[in-house]
Amino acid sequence: MDAIIDCLSPNFDERDRPISVIVLHYTGMESAEAAIERLCDPEARVSCHYLVDEDGRVLRMVPEDKCAWHAGKSYWRGVTALNGCSIGIEIVNPGHEFGYRPFPEAQIEALIPLVSDIKDRHGVTRGNIVGHSDIAPARKQDPGELFPWGRLARLRLALPRPTKNLMDPNWTDGGFLLALERFGYDVADPLAATVAFQRRFRPELIDGTIDGECRALLLALLLPQPRGED
Repeated sequence: MDAIIDCLSPNFDERDRPISVIVLHYTGMESAEAAIERLCDPEARVSCHYLVDEDGRVLRMVPEDKCAWHAGKSYWRGVTALNGCSIGIEIVNPGHEFGYRPFPEAQIEALIPLVSDIKDRHGVTRGNIVGHSDIAPARKQDPGELFPWGRLARLRLALPRPTKNLMDPNWTDGGFLLALERFGYDVADPLAATVAFQRRFRPELIDGTIDGECRALLLALLLPQPRGED
């Protein structure tokens, strides 16, 4: 991993819990410079631990032993207010508002060792390496459907999309939402939770409809060993 550049933000608190989650974001701004300026602005009250630019440059913005302000109101697997127990990584991309585009190779090549190092040092499980949309489905879409989750999954840096022996359990919509909550999502907004699940595990069709494929994917993810080639 190349040297990490310090570009420290004043926006952080003391940590109140051990690190157990890694949250991936996109910056959703028109340029890296604009994102960095905002992440360092005391009035903006946002920050992250690391920022990965499109050229592969990695900035450290908040020390890992401090609590960065990146997750906001959030929930994952029974845990709320995830700022206190997570590492936040901002990935430079204009996002859906300013011209969402694929993530460059240099950027992903820099992100992978960063995530791997954090995962190993803190013992984060791959099921707790998530997107902002996973932990705040009613508010967020990032890092979005173009993010290469499958590539991270092949390196055991994220859960894989199940591909083998898929079987539709024919749950009712209510049954699907109960299973989705068991998996980890906040289902208070059922449509938003379903869309977030699709964005992560079936990005080619994000329509908010609970169908047989969604049910089969979720069932497979709830098994002790996720069955995926990715």
